[in-house]
Amino acid sequence: MAKKYTIILEPNYPEEGYTVRVPTLPGCITYGRTKEEALKRAKEAIEGFIEGLQKAGEPIPEEVAPIELDTVTV
Repeated sequence: MAKKYTIILEPNYPEEGYTVRVPTLPGCITYGRTKEEALKRAKEAIEGFIEGLQKAGEPIPEEVAPIELDTVTV
């Protein structure tokens, strides 16, 4: 069964591209020059991350609730 994971696309300014983070899978980070490439690489990174956890006999984290984003003023 396919699982869904929330990803965070962070634009890289002033350079082009996006850094992609997967909050439910700490340490699962990738990059893409375009949004489309970043999304493709995110899927590949998640699959590889989960495969590594499985090989190590570690539990696979599941996203329980959607990630909530907010801002604060300081």
